[in-house]
This record gives sequence, structure tokens and C-alpha cells, in this order.
Amino acid sequence: MTTRYPAVRTATGPAGAATAGDVLAGYLQAQAVEFLRSLRLHGESGADADEAGEAARLLRRSARRIAGVLYVYRPLTDTDWTDQLRTELVWLTDVLGREHAYAARLARLRGALHRLSGAEDGGAGGGLTVGAARAGALLERRLTLARTRAHSAALQALGTSRFHAVADAAALLASEVPLDPGARGLPAREVLPHLAEQAQRRLAEAAEALPLALAGNPYNAEALAHGLAAAPAPDGPPAEGRQDAPWHQVRRLVRLRRYAQEVLDEHEQTEVEPSLSVRLLGAGQALDRHRDAAEAAADAAAAARTPRIAPATAYALGVLHADQRHEVEAARFAFGRIWLRAGTP
Repeated sequence: MTTRYPAVRTATGPAGAATAGDVLAGYLQAQAVEFLRSLRLHGESGADADEAGEAARLLRRSARRIAGVLYVYRPLTDTDWTDQLRTELVWLTDVLGREHAYAARLARLRGALHRLSGAEDGGAGGGLTVGAARAGALLERRLTLARTRAHSAALQALGTSRFHAVADAAALLASEVPLDPGARGLPAREVLPHLAEQAQRRLAEAAEALPLALAGNPYNAEALAHGLAAAPAPDGPPAEGRQDAPWHQVRRLVRLRRYAQEVLDEHEQTEVEPSLSVRLLGAGQALDRHRDAAEAAADAAAAARTPRIAPATAYALGVLHADQRHEVEAARFAFGRIWLRAGTP
């Protein structure tokens, strides 16, 4: 085991001290139980869409935590088994999350259109009101269709042998966590913080590569103020997507760091500043808003490229796209304040 933990002593420490394997197993078993409970609630929801949606949310929540913790604390586990489970959990959360994502995006874009058209007396000159209704109807058709397809895909996935294999693996995890043979002999107070620190370093390196000094500059603010916003150029959104990708990666790393910290906090294995978990949560929420706004802007841009739409509709979609890119900048600024104020979140 010393070859797998070159920076960590392998002594077991004082009698009765918690071991890394036992602490990790306790966390994963609790999350696996939540996964199975959510799965049962989903099966019992029947035709109640609200109950099914809430059960799916809880199912994704526990699946994300299991997958994230298995990634951070991977050296403590039977990697052949847990790597496969982690891959399948990522697949499941993606499939189950699409329907909710489309519904939330449509609600976001509707609200933004309503807000922008209601405030257009401040400078848009009437053009936005003319096209807002048709823009909203176009987005409704596109995103409702996408949501319906995502719903069907989720139902289909839940009936596959692939999903049943994931459920079986979760049931096994709830009773026995496949660990590396030496994990139960390693002191939790040394090994768990060591692996969490590795996750922290990956996060810090990715965050420091972001253009935080520029974050918060308004995107197309003059156009929004004077009614000059237009539909984005065909090559605009892909370029924006490339710019957004590093921020999305930091969001994923913040989430991994949060889950790693949950293992430490829940079992009180380290003396960590109490506000660390709060700052990680705040950083993650800012980057969630960044992702939501970026994806909404991309949908507005895609709708604006619909063939043969009226100029007023394209105009409204262009204003909507610019508004959501402004929200992207605001979210970047919020994350930057959390990160830079604390040195680390």
C-alpha cells in the first residue's frame, strides 16, 4: 500500500481510531441507501409528475455524490468495480437530468423575455415587444419537444438492463463497499484529507487559469441599453461555448471538492474552517447560474438561426441571447468574488 500513498503513513494509529476504509464505506452506504429509497419513491409515484420529478432529483443527487466520492477517494476502493459503477452513475444522472434541464431553461427564457419586454420603454423602442411573443412561442415549441424526448429517453433508460445493473450495484454498495484490501488499515485522519487536498489542488489550478480579472465586464451592455442587439452571428455561439468550457470544468471540480469535504465534515476527521463548506456551496451555486445562463443563451442563439423567421422574432431572440450572456458575466463575477476573497473557496 505504500506505493499507492507515497505521501501518507500507513500506520493504523491509536487503537479505536477511525480508518479510511470504514469512514468512506459509511458515507457511500448512506448515499446508496438514499439512492434506493429515491428509486422506490420514483416507482411509487405513478402518474404524479411532481412526485416523479422530485424522486428523480433525489436519485440524481445521491448518484452524483456516489460517483464524485468514488472519483476523489478512488485509491481506497476496488477500482475495477468502482470505476465501472462511476461511469454508469454519470450516464444515469445525465439521462435523468435532461428533462429537468429543458424545463428549467424554458422557464428561465420565458422569465427573461417577460422582463425584457416589460422594461423596453427604457430604450428598446417597441421592437422587442413585437417579436417577444413569437420568440417565446418558438422557444416553447423547441424546448417542449426536447423535454418530451428527454422524458421518453429517461423512461426508456429506467426499463433497461443497464439501469437494473446500476440498481443492483447500488444495492450491493448499501451493504458492502468494495474497498482496496489495505484501505481499512489506513488512518482516516491522514488519508482522507490527503486525497481531498489533491482534489483541492486540481480545483485551484483550474480556477487560477480562468480570466477572473476580466469576469464581470458587461456583455453587449450598450446594445441592451440602446436597442441595438441583434441575432448572434452564426459563428458566435460555438466561440462562446469554447470560452465557457473552462468555467464548466471548474464547476465540476468544485462539486467534487464539496463531496470530498462532506466525507470529512460528516465524520469530523479534520479540523477544517467551518465556513469552507459554505464557500464551496456558494462557489458551486454561482457556477450553476453560469451554466444555466450559458445554455439558455445557446438556445436563444439556436432559435435565432431558424430559417424564415420574422426579423422582429430574430431581433427579440438576439436581445434575449445578449441578456443571458450578461447573466453569464454576472455569474463569473460572483464566483470570482468568492474565490479571490478567500484565496480558495
